[in-house]
Amino acid sequence: MNLLRIGFLSAAGIGRKNWKGVYHSGNCVITAVASRDVAKARSYIEALQAEAAFSPAPVALGSYEELLASKNVDAVYIPLPTGLRKEWVIRAAQAGKHVICEKPCAVSAADLEEMLAACRRHNVQFLDGVMFMHSLRLGRIREVLDDGASVGDIKRITSQFSFLGHEGFFDRNIRVNAALEPAGCAGDLGWYNIRFSLWAMNWQMPREITGRILAQTPEGVPTDFSGELIFDGGVSAGFYCSFINFRQQWANVSGTKGYLQVPDFVNPFSGGETGIDVFNHGQDGHGVVPGYRRITVAEHGCTHPTAPEANMFRNFANQVFSGQLNEAWPMWSLKTQMVLDECLKAARKVVRS
Repeated sequence: MNLLRIGFLSAAGIGRKNWKGVYHSGNCVITAVASRDVAKARSYIEALQAEAAFSPAPVALGSYEELLASKNVDAVYIPLPTGLRKEWVIRAAQAGKHVICEKPCAVSAADLEEMLAACRRHNVQFLDGVMFMHSLRLGRIREVLDDGASVGDIKRITSQFSFLGHEGFFDRNIRVNAALEPAGCAGDLGWYNIRFSLWAMNWQMPREITGRILAQTPEGVPTDFSGELIFDGGVSAGFYCSFINFRQQWANVSGTKGYLQVPDFVNPFSGGETGIDVFNHGQDGHGVVPGYRRITVAEHGCTHPTAPEANMFRNFANQVFSGQLNEAWPMWSLKTQMVLDECLKAARKVVRS
């Protein structure tokens, strides 16, 4: 069986979840982890091998350059801070390595266009690390949206993705570092909100985009943010993301005949199934009759072969093995980045005025 050999370009904490995704994919293995500190790479490998062990164990490398030069690496997973991603995505492409890049993919759409052009030029696949795009549940949501009866014509999309930063978060976490993560919560969390809205609208781009920075660090990094997207056809999408609000990750799509709710659209709640709640109302001779149904999908969290993370790496490997580039995946990233950029541009214009 073909196995895609993946190298982790950085020992970042977010990679811990994706390590398990690779492990459960069935067609990928991790062969190397690179860090500027080789001792850190070794301890990272040791800790994660104790949870999900590859055989042979991945090798620890003391530089990113070593990883890109390795003949035992076919693709790289890049969880570096956003401010550093452009350089290393381009260098990975130049080295002939396929790329899974964390989000937000870049500081700007212009930077991302350069990154994607490098991937196309060197015939390597690009995919951003938005796991829910590979969720088994997403297909069922699409069926509901497209059946014409459950929701009808979409009129409004709303979503929230937030968590309350732990003690010390605003002092030490890179997600509030102006140089490394200038988009703050709008990039780290709002990327998912924007992606869900664009996906629900079949990748139609909004004609009007606004944003509001509701709170920010002294350096201007957004920590509490809302955005509004207006599409042709009278459809609107509103989203809220935050580092200072209790953890939530829900999405709602409403239309002319009903609405659906997803309580955990980003990361499935623990357990062996995910769900969609559909509400619509019929009429009989006595008036309105409330309608409700719950659709369930057999899908687990990150420590199972059905998890979105495992599906993401499995799909990525299968695409690479096909020998064809998936052009939709880079398009998803670029459209999301373009909307994020416009949200931030509008929000900062309001702050300055």
